[in-house]
Amino acid sequence: MESTFNEKNKELLIKITDEIDDCSVQKIRGRVDYELERYMPKKVVFDFDNVTFMDSAGIGLIIGRYKLSNMLGIELEITNLSHSVKKIFEMSGILKLIPVSNLKEKVS
Repeated sequence: MESTFNEKNKELLIKITDEIDDCSVQKIRGRVDYELERYMPKKVVFDFDNVTFMDSAGIGLIIGRYKLSNMLGIELEITNLSHSVKKIFEMSGILKLIPVSNLKEKVS
């Protein structure tokens, strides 16, 4: 996982570079929570561009960070979803709660 904080916009970009399963969720959760408390951004964006696999543990990860972000007054967004990850998010109903964007389109 990589994270980048844009101080000007107070935006934290979290690029998840691992598969998201039971084994990796603990590590990712701890790091994300640390980064949220460290920077206290106005907005956090989860970039799923390099995620090739995600199971239900990933849904729990994002729901938990959504709840934490809401408590802290931080806007949360997800971006660059692969087809398979997007399907999982659609089935879970997360896309009704969290906005989705495509950073690749914004950069091009």
